[in-house]
Amino acid sequence: MANSNLPRRIIKETQRLLSEPAPGISASPSEENMRYFNVMILGPAQSPYEGGVFKLELFLPEEYPMAAPKVRFLTKIYHPNIDKLGRICLDILKDKWSPALQIRTVLLSFQYPGSLECTKSR
Repeated sequence: MANSNLPRRIIKETQRLLSEPAPGISASPSEENMRYFNVMILGPAQSPYEGGVFKLELFLPEEYPMAAPKVRFLTKIYHPNIDKLGRICLDILKDKWSPALQIRTVLLSFQYPGSLECTKSR
């Protein structure tokens, strides 16, 4: 990770994602932009998504961690809280975001189908 203008927090979170990956989740930063992550998530066992491999993109805005990451599914998926463009309606990506949350927390929330709860407005 040679991007010296990145905040220390992003560097630490990225190092942890690479050295201690969450089970069923792969997230690696782009070589061109260390704020952009290529993500692969395995569908959780005993769910309609079991056996699936889902590609996502995650982008950390300049305001991160004060602002939530921008995340969307690149793989087409049928889910009531994911629109046809892959945008995710998840409370922690909207009004329930907290700077105490991390990239890892966000990615783990996608592995459990019941965790994608939509807020009142998209």
